[in-house]
Amino acid sequence: MSDAWSFLVLREFYMGARRFDQIQTVLHCPRSTLSDRLTRLIDAGILDRVTTPGGRPEYRLTERGLDLYLVMLALLRFGDDHLAGEDAPPLRLHHIKCGHDFRPQTVCSECKEPVTALEVSYRDGPGAGQSPSPDLPQRRRSSKAGAFERGRPSSVSRTVAILADRWSFLILRESFFGVKRYDQFQEALAIAPNILANRLNTLVATGILAKHPYQTNPPRFEYRLTSTGLDLYLPLIQMLRWGDRWMDGPPPLILTHRACGRDFQPLLVCDHCHEPITPRDVRYRLAYQPPEGAVGRALIPS
Repeated sequence: MSDAWSFLVLREFYMGARRFDQIQTVLHCPRSTLSDRLTRLIDAGILDRVTTPGGRPEYRLTERGLDLYLVMLALLRFGDDHLAGEDAPPLRLHHIKCGHDFRPQTVCSECKEPVTALEVSYRDGPGAGQSPSPDLPQRRRSSKAGAFERGRPSSVSRTVAILADRWSFLILRESFFGVKRYDQFQEALAIAPNILANRLNTLVATGILAKHPYQTNPPRFEYRLTSTGLDLYLPLIQMLRWGDRWMDGPPPLILTHRACGRDFQPLLVCDHCHEPITPRDVRYRLAYQPPEGAVGRALIPS
């Protein structure tokens, strides 16, 4: 999801798109770009390419792609709660099973009580270990935040814009492991000083981290997660759950819910009936005028 075009293409499938032209109508991207991203999503096992009885090529979300939708719902909840400003959320979710509009809520799979970052501990799982950092360029900034909202207003897009930059994501990961100081981030990530300073300042400016002095002479600061930043834990552990299920290898982390004392999986439920959400049970209502020619039917076509 860190590539803006791939994310936007996937977003249109969750809005009900099936065909090349339906996506291009909204995103206005070059045909070669769209073709490349569709191929990448097929190679990643997120989409399948099928041929209709009339001989027309279409695309379908795989089970892996459908399950990724639960990550999207957790991202949406964070965006609705913290990034919508004074505007109403761009869309309202409807749970078919109970017949009510709902907000996705993350609960412990064992005790079914809501989960927060401060109530979870972790330990190494069977897949724990270290691997070399990927040899990627240390750019000043990757895709601009606005790129992720192209074509539609979206709470998911606003959240992804915070997480999509590789270094910002890794800094947040280390924050949830308890890292707070500049030199600790630098040691853990082997990140260039100018890149680290830029990302920390950005995360402070967006209200995810707060800067606190811990030394006066010379001045030194810690970077602590704010209450907003702590809420990012919920979409992050949904990503963890998805990765544990679909990526090769045993899980590297085991999560424990301190409230009940048991190891758990983050379960996404309807906040009205408290039943687990499945992608096929969700529909939406737009709070904005969709782009001309955009798909606007059931979120996950049957």
